[in-house]
Amino acid sequence: MGRLEGKVAVVTGAASGIGEGTVRRFVEEGARVIVADLQEEGGREVAKSLGDAARFVRTDVTREADIAAVVDTAVESFGRLDIMVNNAGIVGAIGSIVETSVEDYDSTMAVLSRAVFLGMKHAGRLMVPQKSGAIVSLASTAGVVGGLGPHVYTMAKHGVIGLTKSVASEFSKSGVRVNAVAPGNTVTAMTSDVITGDPARIDEAHKAIEEMSPLGIAGVPADIAAAILYLASDEARYVTGHTLVVDAGQTTGGSAAPFHGGRAKLIREAGKRGSDAT
Repeated sequence: MGRLEGKVAVVTGAASGIGEGTVRRFVEEGARVIVADLQEEGGREVAKSLGDAARFVRTDVTREADIAAVVDTAVESFGRLDIMVNNAGIVGAIGSIVETSVEDYDSTMAVLSRAVFLGMKHAGRLMVPQKSGAIVSLASTAGVVGGLGPHVYTMAKHGVIGLTKSVASEFSKSGVRVNAVAPGNTVTAMTSDVITGDPARIDEAHKAIEEMSPLGIAGVPADIAAAILYLASDEARYVTGHTLVVDAGQTTGGSAAPFHGGRAKLIREAGKRGSDAT
């Protein structure tokens, strides 16, 4: 406990799933947190449950004004910004690349790529002058290996890893660390939608992920939050430009169910939902 004592963080997509798990862990470790999300009811409930250590700010991560405002709110509410977690995400455009519309491509990239760019930009605006800070962005195993996600999602997550390395190179001169976490299958509403076609069938998704896992266990938001915590804390003071894969060994040659085909069809039928990066 106390690994983030005195630190102030912004976490996007924090109303549920990995984002919610991260803000709860951060507060347990002594941080004060801005809960940033479009989901107003869920976001307010999360912040309320954390008491004076959290504030909710309605945030559309695709809008630069919203990202600028949420990092400024961290300073106004708690006096500084030490940690930025770019977590918000969607599954987005699905299906064959020859059937993917430009409109679906653009809306997906806005959430999964532009939002991360904006988060790094505006966190850096505050962190670089103070010569300290940690930025952690959510990539995915789909950003490491092809075939584990839809095409545009995969493209965006590869981009998160590339941008992480590039910005880490620039910000290192100011003592600001920039890293990423690449989760494998994690039990959230979004992955439940992917696997079962219904975001509410969490128990069924948990069992399916457990069966797919090379370790025989299902990843949960707390597992990813622990990795984010490490990279955000001073324990990782010598780590920057790194992508930490948390996937039970899926990308090291373990079993991996390809995304395309049946899983893509389930998503198409269920629609596009979710507010968590996976």
